Amino acid sequence: MIPVFGPEEQAAAAQTIASGWVVQGPQVQAFEQALAQAVQADHAVVVSSATAGLHLALQVAGVSRGDDVLVPSLSFIATTNAVWMVGANPVFVDVAPDCPNITAETLAAAWTTGTRAVIAVHQLGLPLQRAAIAALCSERGAVLIDDAACAIGSLHQGEPVGKGAELAVFSFHPRKVITTGEGGAITTTRADWAQRLRLLRQHGMTVAPAERHQTGATEVYAEPGWNYRMTDLQAAVGVEQLKKLTAIVDRRRHLAQRYDELLSDVWDVAPLAPRADDVWNAQTYCLCVAPDGRDAGPALDTSARRNRVLAFLHARQIGARRGILAAHLEPAWRNHPRGALPCSEAWAAQSLALPLHHYLTDEEQRYVVETLREALNQGR
Repeated sequence: MIPVFGPEEQAAAAQTIASGWVVQGPQVQAFEQALAQAVQADHAVVVSSATAGLHLALQVAGVSRGDDVLVPSLSFIATTNAVWMVGANPVFVDVAPDCPNITAETLAAAWTTGTRAVIAVHQLGLPLQRAAIAALCSERGAVLIDDAACAIGSLHQGEPVGKGAELAVFSFHPRKVITTGEGGAITTTRADWAQRLRLLRQHGMTVAPAERHQTGATEVYAEPGWNYRMTDLQAAVGVEQLKKLTAIVDRRRHLAQRYDELLSDVWDVAPLAPRADDVWNAQTYCLCVAPDGRDAGPALDTSARRNRVLAFLHARQIGARRGILAAHLEPAWRNHPRGALPCSEAWAAQSLALPLHHYLTDEEQRYVVETLREALNQGR
């Protein structure tokens, strides 16, 4: 992933340095306002990372020790870790066989009597079929948190992912569509939650730095909090990145569609297939590599061929990587109690991400596809 930085971001960062105000100042406020407008949210609160955002979202939702939180295992590890950070119990939910997102059906199958919240991930930027999930959460009294870390710029039925969500979390890590280096945000429909999120991101302090400097007000520490603040340097870059969001997404979608065309006759890989009524931001171009006969045995190793393909691509200097991890297969969570997660395990074993960034050329893309074809034909 190569960030789309230009002279605009350089100038914004330089101006912020020259201003002398580099933390929790006017650029943070400007970024929050621009972000809220971009995703059509009532309130946006920027923080140091999406992990911090998930932690704070769970906190304001009232999740605490002993509660169950339903999460997809098939997600970056931060989704599960955030539940652990508030002392709650992650309950792993399987995904659909044809899409790496949870569904209302897989959610209902995993529901427990102790379920307090659900974190629903828009995996790789693919919009969830959210209405049925939201209805289930409402019916059963659980808070729904949208993990939209990868999904800025994606649309579900014509509306930005996260619009209308009580709590949604976005990421601005360098692997995302737009970046502030590190950084994240929480959006919410509730003014009281937005106010508390701002308090919690700065040690529980009731007076914002700008207000303290302008009015001389003395801060009070109302409750324990954390240092999850975004700097003004990052926010200034974020303001400029948001201006490029549409162009970046358009370019990424073009590249993803070109991969689809170049791979259309390759039967043993299956690219993602967004729904026709959604606009996918093409955050990651992921495909599944079908196992072959060489890996058959008492237990079919469904990841072996994918791993051979990855090694072949790496040897040719192509920066491919495994597609999506499953938290329950990682050492940190391997011994955590769980039910059967067959679809999550299949996606984790077979998924592979190809290079996709704003500056990828036609020639480079052709080289990736030609090399992938060679890799798939090994041993035939």
